[in-house]
Amino acid sequence: MAAAAAAARPWRGRLSREARASLAAFLLGASVAALPVALGSPPALLASPGLRGRLALALHVAGVNAALLLLYPRPLYKIAVRACFLGFAFGCGLLLSAGRSAWRHFGWYMCSLSLFHYSEYLVTAINNPRSLSLDSFLLNHSFEYNLAALSSWVEFTLEKLLFPELKQITWLSTVGLLMVIFGDCLRKAAMLTAGSNFNHIVQNEKSDTHTLVTSGVYGWFRHPSYVGWFYWSIGTQVLLCNPICVVGYALASWRFFRERIEEEEITLIHFFGEEYLEYKRKVPSGLPFIKGVKVEL
Repeated sequence: MAAAAAAARPWRGRLSREARASLAAFLLGASVAALPVALGSPPALLASPGLRGRLALALHVAGVNAALLLLYPRPLYKIAVRACFLGFAFGCGLLLSAGRSAWRHFGWYMCSLSLFHYSEYLVTAINNPRSLSLDSFLLNHSFEYNLAALSSWVEFTLEKLLFPELKQITWLSTVGLLMVIFGDCLRKAAMLTAGSNFNHIVQNEKSDTHTLVTSGVYGWFRHPSYVGWFYWSIGTQVLLCNPICVVGYALASWRFFRERIEEEEITLIHFFGEEYLEYKRKVPSGLPFIKGVKVEL
């Protein structure tokens, strides 16, 4: 459960094979960032790749995929190829970030987006390997989520062509990057604090090991993972200097989390009764103008 219901468990002393495979594949994909060194080219390889750069990228993708096919059986390959794709996006983001082109801030965004999705899988593999699946990457979160991402790319590209100076406000992109870092760190801290019972899917049945966690970041907010995701999502659009999507993301995220929190708190009250109600009275939800489910006293 993505709120305060969790059982504290010690972390495993070693990563599972799924976690190890994903980490190796992510790093392998991210090795694309080393191509400029291999080619003796400037770091901004993707800004104006030319024929040589495009050929190098194609060979890198083909070589990495062949390595994954040889290294991993099919179940692990499905994990590895997704992690590798995210690593490749992260490496490409680093290459764009190294240049001085108008795409520099989009490189920051690529790094933030790919690292967010990969770390969702890795932290789940550490915390709760029993619930681990391909869905833990959150790449297929929802149609609305994918549409929102696509909309932000379209807005950035169109505004870059029509109002290029809008995409060069470095101080604003830096604010967005700080929001992204804060939001992602808060979410991952919540996942790690919640421990082995953190789940991307709201749980409707209470297990014997469920306890109400109120320490750490749960002492600041009742729903720190949602708070982190909320500010991370808005931060990505501030980073891109996307005025339309900043407003759209804020409204859509606020509505989604309001409904999600109310649904989840009904379950938490059912699980913990007065213990959760007392916690609810003392600790805010963490999201603006969201108080959670109303309880008749």
